Amino acid sequence: YFSFSLDSVILANFCSVRKRDKYILDLCSGNGVVPFIVSLRTICHIDAVEVQKELFDLAVSSCEYNDLSDQISFYNQNIKDFINKENCEKYDLITCNPPFFKYSDDSYINLSYEKAVARHEVLINLEEVVKISSSLLKSGGNLAMVHRTDRFLDVLSSFKQYNIEPKRLMFIYNKLSKGSTLFFIEGQKNGNVGLKIEKPFVVYNEDNSYTEEYATIIKEVLKWDKLVMIILLHCI
Repeated sequence: YFSFSLDSVILANFCSVRKRDKYILDLCSGNGVVPFIVSLRTICHIDAVEVQKELFDLAVSSCEYNDLSDQISFYNQNIKDFINKENCEKYDLITCNPPFFKYSDDSYINLSYEKAVARHEVLINLEEVVKISSSLLKSGGNLAMVHRTDRFLDVLSSFKQYNIEPKRLMFIYNKLSKGSTLFFIEGQKNGNVGLKIEKPFVVYNEDNSYTEEYATIIKEVLKWDKLVMIILLHCI
């Protein structure tokens, strides 16, 4: 399976968690790192949905290991099946690190089915993710997502199509001397027009050392004992 990576850590720090929020949802949750980090920022309840049983089991194990079961609930299902009367228009914030790559019958994909599902739109595509998120969000709720920069226009189009107004945007650079490969976006359901473009997030200096902003995020995460235990658990 994929270990959690930079994009998940930044997403958990990038999303806006408001004091008035009551319910948060993480879609395509993998081993659960986004809700684990978000739980450090809020006391409200967090639901998380992951379709792959083995990853779901890892997330549940970490949740129990770190005494977070009262705050985080994991669901082992396709997010297409998560919509029901109880969940529609329930959530104040949805986070999502979706599969990045389009899929067709002639796509070159990883021979590992588990990795293929994580990377390619085998079970769900971008438009479906945004449409479902819009149905699950309250009016005024936020959707925070990470995606590849080469699909930037696809993401904007889907947000607009399903009444999620882009409000914040941040591009990620491995180095400033190279182009952006990832971006983070947050939109508000039925929100007013008005987009804030954050300063670029740069991971490495030109000498390959970590930038101060990236080092700060890593230090903030690693100083929490329970997240260190989560990291160790998933490295075993």
